[in-house]
Amino acid sequence: MNQDWEDRVAAAWAAFDDYAEDEAPAFRAVIDALVAELPEGSALGPFERACAWDSTGRSDRAVPLYREALDLGLDGYRGRRAKIQLSSSLRNVGQPEQGVTLLTPELDAPSDELDDAVRAALALCLSSLGRDREGLSLVLGALAPHLPRYQRSMGNYARLLVESGG
Repeated sequence: MNQDWEDRVAAAWAAFDDYAEDEAPAFRAVIDALVAELPEGSALGPFERACAWDSTGRSDRAVPLYREALDLGLDGYRGRRAKIQLSSSLRNVGQPEQGVTLLTPELDAPSDELDDAVRAALALCLSSLGRDREGLSLVLGALAPHLPRYQRSMGNYARLLVESGG
């Protein structure tokens, strides 16, 4: 889509926090109006609609839309965002195992600014499955590079949580 459309979508999301909880339908209507401008079959439409449903507390409505966006070929940065958000929504609707399946390959994807979000969402899915040590390992591993000190030891502790059970 063109830059004007992208700017208007960004502006809509920038104003999201200005909506009261009971104004969720009004926010979704803004997103729906923007989506209506997209060409038929655009993966951006279901993605933006999924984000709007998800952000207004309706993971159940977001899940099929994220799937549709990915099925339509949403890739790159937005595709990775869709996988992160879909896995979180799957967890919220009681399907964390599908979230683990979706996000595990993302651990080996080319690195970008979403790496830590992948690990955080995957850790939550793992925790929902009772696999807390694996989740903690992911979170510590994501945190370690950001620490001013103890990066090496925290990285080792993260690894040892899953390697030796310690």
